[in-house]
Amino acid sequence: MFSSIDLFSGGGGLSEGMKQAGFNILSAVENNRDAAETFRANHDSSYVFENDIRLVSGSEILNKSNLLKGELDLLAGCPPCQGFSSLTRKYKRNDDRNSLINEVGRLVKDLMPKTIMIENVPGLMDKGKPLLDAFLDDIHKLGYISNYGVFQVADYGVPQSRRRFVLLAGLEFEVKIPQATHSEKALEGKPAWMTVREAFDGLDAPVLLKDTYMEGGPQKFNWNVRRYISPVNIERLKYLKPGGTRFDIPDRLRPNCHKGSQKGFSNVYGRMSFDTVSPTITGGCTTLSKGRFGHPTKLRTISVREAARLQTFPDSFRFVTDTVDSVCQIIGNALPCEFARIMSAACKEAILVNQT
Repeated sequence: MFSSIDLFSGGGGLSEGMKQAGFNILSAVENNRDAAETFRANHDSSYVFENDIRLVSGSEILNKSNLLKGELDLLAGCPPCQGFSSLTRKYKRNDDRNSLINEVGRLVKDLMPKTIMIENVPGLMDKGKPLLDAFLDDIHKLGYISNYGVFQVADYGVPQSRRRFVLLAGLEFEVKIPQATHSEKALEGKPAWMTVREAFDGLDAPVLLKDTYMEGGPQKFNWNVRRYISPVNIERLKYLKPGGTRFDIPDRLRPNCHKGSQKGFSNVYGRMSFDTVSPTITGGCTTLSKGRFGHPTKLRTISVREAARLQTFPDSFRFVTDTVDSVCQIIGNALPCEFARIMSAACKEAILVNQT
């Protein structure tokens, strides 16, 4: 089996994809407690450095992974770069999380993996370009050949609209970005984008979150739970058509900040549609005020497990926390597992071609 290490692993969405592609995840780095515990529950043979990556050395990673320098097949990671996200209200140049890609460069030098996979927000190519250019310069000097760009995950079989930056690199060989497997309009012989309906198919009706605590907590229900909805939000949902936005809601029912105007940010207080992909799943994915997270037809938001399905987590994937905000953050921060599987499989195939 091929070896991999996951930096900034979160709960393990990227690693789930790598595992499905045939990688053995030897170790991971993650400093959030709930995310680290979730990772351990789903990848119990991996060693997790529950620490700030800036405090983890390459020699420690090699030691815990039982590797020598140059033996690792794939080093993967999604360094947080909040300052470059389109969801960030303004670009904070002094946000020290923006420079965490430098830590990936440091560990590439220390580990010298055969391939590298980096995922990030599209803004890394514009607002973050100085950091990206520095990273590319560093790995190119080490002998890596890189391909990168911004891609729509729906084009790769994920039932969600989500654009992500991806970089694939090989040591003295090329790793080509995989061709899209799906098409929005079913063009070029490709199947159409997967829909919300397909993603939710076969899933039981969710349990109201507050009722789960009498039965042992939401984990007992595999996190197929829904939040309590206030009476005013139920009234708002009644006016929302499938795929509708907050502009469908009568002015009298809108939050005060939205009253009296048909302008402004529309990507809140909306419904999904069964017949297309979902909007981008975020850490607020079960809260009506934080996105278009209303269920397509029911008077509720989507459930936690429905959000996980839209991120292509298998139903067998365990979320080890009893806090809904924490589990939604883990789900929203993840790279969709199917997208990660396809991208990491390209790394494996490039290694196979170049080892023979």
